[in-house]
Amino acid sequence: MRAPEVESYRFGHMVVDGEEYTNDLILLPGRVISNWWRDQGHRLSVADLDEVFDAHPEVLVVGTGSNGVMDVPEKTRQAIRDAGIELEVARTGEAWKRYNDLRDGRAAAGAFHLTC
Repeated sequence: MRAPEVESYRFGHMVVDGEEYTNDLILLPGRVISNWWRDQGHRLSVADLDEVFDAHPEVLVVGTGSNGVMDVPEKTRQAIRDAGIELEVARTGEAWKRYNDLRDGRAAAGAFHLTC
């Protein structure tokens, strides 16, 4: 199943497969989870990624926002590694491009904070 393609990103807006989103989202092979809300707002917890873990991607690209405000704590990073998922973290402006590069050859997932 092919992962959705990000067509563009700007602060607060992401276009995926022709549809515009204005809330944070997770991209998994074959589907988009819109209106993604985290338990602790700007701190990514293990529980925030339940659907990612269920999908078993090879790699997860996390976009931490336009200014990189969202934190990915070590506990969360370790849980991702323990699940056998490679992790890449970058500001969303760079992360979406990396996600697109990876999705062509691998089972990729993306978790994107669209603002700050």
